[in-house]
Amino acid sequence: MTAEKFEINHKDLIEGLGKGLRVIEAFDDDHPRLTASETAALTGITRTAARRFLLSLCHFGYAATDGKHFWLSPRVLRLGQSYLGAARLPRLVQPFIQRASMQSGETVNMSVLDGHEVVYVARSNPPRYVSIGYQVGVRVPAHVVTPGFAILSSYSDEALDAWIAEHQFTSFTSHTITDLQAFRDNVLAARELGYWMTEQHLDNGLRGIAMPLKDRKGECRGAIGMTLQVQAYSTEQLVAKLLPLLREAAQSLRPLL
Repeated sequence: MTAEKFEINHKDLIEGLGKGLRVIEAFDDDHPRLTASETAALTGITRTAARRFLLSLCHFGYAATDGKHFWLSPRVLRLGQSYLGAARLPRLVQPFIQRASMQSGETVNMSVLDGHEVVYVARSNPPRYVSIGYQVGVRVPAHVVTPGFAILSSYSDEALDAWIAEHQFTSFTSHTITDLQAFRDNVLAARELGYWMTEQHLDNGLRGIAMPLKDRKGECRGAIGMTLQVQAYSTEQLVAKLLPLLREAAQSLRPLL
């Protein structure tokens, strides 16, 4: 499910770095602009410390301020871009999802699970004007997109139950699964099938199909999938036409991972 974790001695940690990263992560759609007091409340650090971190971010170009409120600057995007530029997995996957995209005429993406969010790290668009799906770097709650089910299907029962117990099952549409047992049943069904499909869990009119991307040891490294208009394909057409392309890409990648 994940790479073996290297044990780090706590004496080697720089606590200030961790707090600074928490300050950056405090900004989101609901909190695009924050005061020092609001940042302190969101991160669990003192107001004085929060203000110093915010001023430091401004000094190094990662934030800006009007003297009271703070907001992130475009420079902070370099942090995410550094992962995309340095990580081997998105670069390795790209030609395979590009081939599946050309064969299907649909947008194909690769995503990973970061805690309780799915993060899209690679994407290939078909040669047409309008493409559907999520751009690279987008983060969405894992319970509302198909890759979340696909990746979680590789978890052990114990790990899955722990994840579900800690997750916030927010409703986005009338189709969103918010019942814990129903969600667990869906993930277990995805485990049996080796893939999963969802419909309108996050956005009305959209459905998805995805399957786990496993390495040569059988460990899940993420998921590859497609997002489509509901009316574009029937369930039978998804399984007959698009699923084989995803399977071919996953099987071709497995010896390389």
